[in-house]
Amino acid sequence: MGSDGEDQYPREQPPHQQAPTQYSKLKLLLLVILTNLLTIFFLTAPNLSSHAAKHLNLPLREEFATSLLLLLRQLNATRGHLVASQSRVSTLHKKLTSANLLVRSLLIQLNDSSSNSSRATELDKFNGVLTGRSSSELGLVLGAHKLPLGHSPRTGTDEVYQPVGAGNCLLYKDELVQFMSYDVEGECPVDDVFSQRLMLKGCEPLPRRRCHPKSPAGYVEPAPLPKSLWAMPPDTSIIWDPYSCKNYKCQMDREKAPGFYDCKDCFNLHGREKTRWLSDTGGLDYGVDQVLGMKPPGTIRIGLDIGGGSGTFAARMRERNITIVTTTMNLDGPFNSFIASRGLVPLHVSVSQRLPLFENTMDMVHSMHVLSNWIPDAMLEFTLYDIYRVLRPGGLFWLDHFFCRGLQLNQTYAPMIDRIGFKKLRSNVGMKLDRGLQEREWYFSALFEKPMN
Repeated sequence: MGSDGEDQYPREQPPHQQAPTQYSKLKLLLLVILTNLLTIFFLTAPNLSSHAAKHLNLPLREEFATSLLLLLRQLNATRGHLVASQSRVSTLHKKLTSANLLVRSLLIQLNDSSSNSSRATELDKFNGVLTGRSSSELGLVLGAHKLPLGHSPRTGTDEVYQPVGAGNCLLYKDELVQFMSYDVEGECPVDDVFSQRLMLKGCEPLPRRRCHPKSPAGYVEPAPLPKSLWAMPPDTSIIWDPYSCKNYKCQMDREKAPGFYDCKDCFNLHGREKTRWLSDTGGLDYGVDQVLGMKPPGTIRIGLDIGGGSGTFAARMRERNITIVTTTMNLDGPFNSFIASRGLVPLHVSVSQRLPLFENTMDMVHSMHVLSNWIPDAMLEFTLYDIYRVLRPGGLFWLDHFFCRGLQLNQTYAPMIDRIGFKKLRSNVGMKLDRGLQEREWYFSALFEKPMN
């Protein structure tokens, strides 16, 4: 088993040879601990003076101690510079903040003093565009359009502008200032007639105001659906101040009164309104069910009625689970409030306003009497294109009792409608006799479809 087995295991050393080795290891460990403690002491005591360091009775080399003390002095100096720099930065920040506030105040003052002149300059530029390029699309949109029937008592002028943001509002600075003169957080002035006239001039939409509209005295909850569709609302449901009538009975009596009133029989829900669109005569009067029958069942779901009076078309559609939004103006009558009382949705916009709907969304657009020859030709064409825009492919445009004079239908309006690109599904022509044969006025009813592609 000899020497190979013995060489595999270390021989045990005598006790007197192990002691010096253990002592050396302990000494080395103590030296490392002391060195670390000294380093920590110097690093955590940056203000230590060289005099104190010289009297430390530790086994350090003189070069190391000198270098370490020099480094500590540099660190102390750097910290002092940093503190001073932070103080200067804080002072500069305060000065910059003060200067910034001053600059903002000056800019606000400059903006207030120059806003009128800059806006006038912009209007002059627009006027230059209109003068130099009156036939351009921009000119047609921004320019004045003469009313074909002359001066309108509703607007107080013989011309109308298409609404284009705030641009047209700036044309009526005094009226705009009057509209925006009110008690902030107080009650809004009852200026419906004035504000609506401003809208009809092209200042649409009107600016928002920070005031509360006057509330009706004795207001009561409306009738529930479907009863509300054909129920007369109480007189206490609205503010009557802007209107010449002060109750709904007066509004209904206008049906028999002489003179012209806008939609004079619209408020009598038990008169002609009760039977509108129920039957199809095969002529100018189309029936709702016959029109809906031209599309697959259930595909006419939402739509728009332009100039819908008191909302009867929307009520008729609501009975068939179709939602119609009605645009209307309050022309000496509470049309918007009356529509809302019936549980329907009114939209207070003029016929010249761009429809506030996204393209290719509506199943149907209907208009009765409103789209007619009182609208300037260029403005009417823009309106028809806007209707085409909001209709979805396959959507229906029901032009109901469009009226015009003499040869206007064949010479002006039929070619205009053809240019839009509608597909004609049905059309009928008949004489308009309410003002006499001498006026030579004609009605035109038609049903169009927007092509699928």
